[in-house]
Amino acid sequence: MAAEVRHDVVARLYGTHTETFRVELDDGVVTLAGQVHETALIPLAACLARTVPGVADVRCALVGTPSHPDLDPDLPDPGRPVT
Repeated sequence: MAAEVRHDVVARLYGTHTETFRVELDDGVVTLAGQVHETALIPLAACLARTVPGVADVRCALVGTPSHPDLDPDLPDPGRPVT
């Protein structure tokens, strides 16, 4: 079942580069954990995991990758005054 969640949900939403993504299964409860770049897809990943036959519940512990304001021009720079 964990392999099915990894194939049907993780690979389809996040592609093959999911080294930091874990799918764990314990008594029908799937835990999705790790870091992802596309945080907007986290709720969808949890919903899709629930549709896999045999999954009783989903625990979602996915987080976005850390942001670096100095590398991302859309994020505010805490060291620069706002104009």
